[in-house]
Amino acid sequence: MMKWFRWVWAVVTMAVLANGFRVAMYVVPADRDQGDLSRILYYHVPTWCGMAIFFAINLLCSIVYLVVRQSNRSLALRADALAVSSAEMGVVYCLIGMATGSIWGKAAWGIWWTWDARLTTTLILWLIYIAYLLLRRFASGPEMRTLAAVLAIFGYADIPIVYMTTRWFRTQHPAPVFFGGPNTGLDPSMLPALFWNMAGWIMWGCLIVSLRYAAEIRAQRGAESAAVAALEAA
Repeated sequence: MMKWFRWVWAVVTMAVLANGFRVAMYVVPADRDQGDLSRILYYHVPTWCGMAIFFAINLLCSIVYLVVRQSNRSLALRADALAVSSAEMGVVYCLIGMATGSIWGKAAWGIWWTWDARLTTTLILWLIYIAYLLLRRFASGPEMRTLAAVLAIFGYADIPIVYMTTRWFRTQHPAPVFFGGPNTGLDPSMLPALFWNMAGWIMWGCLIVSLRYAAEIRAQRGAESAAVAALEAA
């Protein structure tokens, strides 16, 4: 049943992404000031939103793991599996967001990168979660998951800092486009492309996370079976 659902989800996701591309490239008008360059926004913003969503899932699952790891091992392991799966997706989206932002910045401002507050805090965020994944990959022992959960909570504290940098500091980035006060936001004619791509990229992320979650659960079961076999052999 789950495999069938994933296939349907994958097909629908590809259809949404394809329609998002069509609307973004051929339906909505170009920006008055930046022209067709502005169309990268329809991929830049959805990946940032996807990053925030999947890092938030990682945070919640890490908290659940810390709370129930002694009382409900089964739930704790499922939460841990979803935590690492969502962290991986968040790291990918963060990287895509930085890459699309750099391409946009080079075309609009003539620079690939500048150490302003927004870019620096975003790079720190990405490095924190890379450290989280490296800890999961190379550390071992019963405390590894606990240390990773604590690191995830620490890492998420950078998310609101990244979001607020354009409000707190003068940066290369323009003033906030969304929720920035009067005279901010997108023209209504641009919203369909943003919404279609937002839906498509989040759906794609959910699909990949579900596959990684299933693989992580299988790895957990394999490790437990190996541990039981070792104890029986001893």
